[in-house]
Amino acid sequence: MDLDAIFKAYDVRGIYPDQLDEEVAHRVGRAVVELTSTKKIVVAHDMRSSSEPLSNAFISGALTQGADVVDLGLASTDMLYFASGRFDSPGAVLTASHNPAAYNGIKLCRAGAVPIGEETGLLDIKGMVAAGAFPPGKRPGSSERTDIMKSYVDHLVGLVDVSIFADLTVVVDAANGMGGLTVPAVFDRLPVELVPLFFELDGTFPNHPADPIQPENLKDLIATVLDEGADIGFAFDGDADRVFVVDEKGEPVTGSLTAALVARSILEKHPGEKVIYSLTCSRVVPETIRETGGTPIRSRVGHSFIKALMAETGAIFGGEHSGHYYFRDHYRADCGLLAALHVLEVLSAAGKPLSQVLAPLRRYWASGEINSEVVDKEAAMRAVAEKFSSGRVDLTDGLTVDFDEWWFNLRPSNTEPLLRLNVEARDPGDGRERRDQILALIRQG
Repeated sequence: MDLDAIFKAYDVRGIYPDQLDEEVAHRVGRAVVELTSTKKIVVAHDMRSSSEPLSNAFISGALTQGADVVDLGLASTDMLYFASGRFDSPGAVLTASHNPAAYNGIKLCRAGAVPIGEETGLLDIKGMVAAGAFPPGKRPGSSERTDIMKSYVDHLVGLVDVSIFADLTVVVDAANGMGGLTVPAVFDRLPVELVPLFFELDGTFPNHPADPIQPENLKDLIATVLDEGADIGFAFDGDADRVFVVDEKGEPVTGSLTAALVARSILEKHPGEKVIYSLTCSRVVPETIRETGGTPIRSRVGHSFIKALMAETGAIFGGEHSGHYYFRDHYRADCGLLAALHVLEVLSAAGKPLSQVLAPLRRYWASGEINSEVVDKEAAMRAVAEKFSSGRVDLTDGLTVDFDEWWFNLRPSNTEPLLRLNVEARDPGDGRERRDQILALIRQG
């Protein structure tokens, strides 16, 4: 087994069964129990055909190592984090999130939804999986299937003021992912009209990939928002921990704008708090945080890094350009549905169209995240770094180069063989020119 190929910075991810199979999942289950010394672990899986077999193998490993298992069955990733917090137990969800159908993976956390990443135990798990030698458990554990949907819904709905929600028409594209399970349960408690798209759970993703950061995957949502005359549209990724927004005009709202909108709303209720933002976010995010009396804190990209920084700083909220949003009152975990509820609360309170609510935040031209398959990623990044060495260079996470009128970040994907580019500029023409320059350098090989 090539563990280097599947152990990423903050999770396990690979093609099933060539890279990630039941034996690896079984060993990871044993290793997590050993790492955490837990007596109980919460396990869930998404709707991919390989997820249940992998989940069963993981559970078998945990039981062998002496832990009892709370088996949630089908659940979104944010449900797993909620359960980890509620039961104060480590957790694992078998999912490959937005990746194509051939992939699967394992997201892990300690008790209280505290992340397990490369720097916080994942390398130790990798070592144990590679060795394949574990001390015997004191006793075989037991497994119990548990339904947490009602408590999960109660939790989310209790974190926003549903009483002010307007009679909105809301289109939701679940992309045949886990949002098809969780969205109806939550929206049944809201005074809004839900227009569902692709709610059937199907890990082959027959309608379009469950990756809403890619503009082509928003076409069905945009068309339906316009056809229905809807007030807003939401698109979830495969495991429903991310959400993207479309306004009433069918215009996509970047993850950065959503982060700024939610941060502003939360800070208006809780002034003076700290807010985390990922380094790929638009400048509008830290600007908005400061304008609303908060303290912005910059972070590396990735849930394990942001959650750890939230715990360290006590931040109330965190946002990523990729559509992940983190909440202190949700065990510092990311939750696409909770972000959507906050946006609906803002829209309801504003009493005007979302495009007007967002207008003051639409200050910059942004390329969106552009992915490129590159044979030699390091060489491509060196070429870009040399070309733009006159700017302010930051190597915290990939390559960030900042000029007064524009900036960009180029970083390798942690889950796929890609380089990811984000460019932002005050002037759209300048931004497009810079984007094309950088892409030409990246793709010249």
